[in-house]
Amino acid sequence: MGSPKIYKVEILIEIKKLIGSEKLIIGADRVLKYLKAGKIEKVILASNCNKDVFGEIEHFANFSEVKIEKLDIPNDELGTVCKKPFSVAVVGILK
Repeated sequence: MGSPKIYKVEILIEIKKLIGSEKLIIGADRVLKYLKAGKIEKVILASNCNKDVFGEIEHFANFSEVKIEKLDIPNDELGTVCKKPFSVAVVGILK
């Protein structure tokens, strides 16, 4: 049971390393745009991500065989991790 939590911490560390770089895409609309273009490597979702947004991302991620990671933290905490003054439900990492 302990390893999924460690894995989630690794994802948060990965996000923190990418802050300020061109590889980190923040926001559902932007992530979907890049996902449709086949430029996303991984999608990271907050625990309380909207079901409609999740469904749309999952749909396009399946086409591109993109990995989706669902965190156990809500969007306000993910926003803090991303150093944003607002909630963030969806983050993408470019290839």
